[in-house]
Amino acid sequence: MPSSSTTKRNLSVVVPFLNEKDNLPVLYQRLTGALAGKGEDFEIIFVDDGSSDGSTEWVAAKAQEDRRVKLIKLSRNFGHQIAITAGLDYADGDAAVIIDADLQDPPEVIPQLAAKWREGFEVVYAVREQRAGETWLKKLLASFFYRIFRWMVDFNAPLNAGDFRLVDRKVIEALKQVRERHRFMRGLTSWVGFTQCAVTYKREARLSGTTKYPVWKSLVLAWDAMTSFSSSPLTWVTVSGIVIALLGALEAATVVITKLRNPSASVPGWATIMVAVLLLGGIQLISLGIIGQYIGRIFDESKKRPLYFVGETIGFTGSE
Repeated sequence: MPSSSTTKRNLSVVVPFLNEKDNLPVLYQRLTGALAGKGEDFEIIFVDDGSSDGSTEWVAAKAQEDRRVKLIKLSRNFGHQIAITAGLDYADGDAAVIIDADLQDPPEVIPQLAAKWREGFEVVYAVREQRAGETWLKKLLASFFYRIFRWMVDFNAPLNAGDFRLVDRKVIEALKQVRERHRFMRGLTSWVGFTQCAVTYKREARLSGTTKYPVWKSLVLAWDAMTSFSSSPLTWVTVSGIVIALLGALEAATVVITKLRNPSASVPGWATIMVAVLLLGGIQLISLGIIGQYIGRIFDESKKRPLYFVGETIGFTGSE
């Protein structure tokens, strides 16, 4: 069991955001209220992933009022997972909490995460008991994804745990060494290992605005997760090819046996042949697409481009 500790330590709260002007003031109030007097000095690192609604200006103004508030403005929209990465790269605390700006993940849960961290756990992930404000389709797809992903990977991936979690400095330093472009941060924090535990909570509905992860974008993230951590889709392609080949051989044997038994018999099935050809053609194209996805990832990684560029920082030592 991890050893317990009551030492006060510094905590970084990483908040990636994109056009969340209405939510940020409420988030700030709830964050500071939840962490005030809890035994942790803290900083709030807001990471702007290309906002255009005035969110950046609000954070910049707040940073002038509160030295605990810091801003990283990325040079353009690099994506949610990259924004989280940037926040962790700049985090100065002994631990960091990742939380989105939409207030679906309540800041009031952070002290519970920190309490587990003080017990000695190095990754404390928040598991959603309920998911308010989400469609039945998104909940269903999420449930399937987490179970399939857990089955595919060779490490313990928690069910129903999003990016809302606390990671120790050891984990932050480990994640800094992992610079792959197609990032799935909740998978990476599980993959690096260390002592991990869960805290359950009820996820709330978004306070204001629209979700940045509609169903189609969630599906893209799920695909990135599966192809980043497992080669199972390539195995599925191989197995599909073997099954189809065996079915084709069985059908060919049936035709030969029929003709040998009755040379004058006609072998019907033009419709069946067309269906088989179209089915096989579709599977071949899907298979090529899956292989192409892996090749594309190899191409992206081979270029070794930086994950992101920072346009401006406020509140950090040496900020422009």
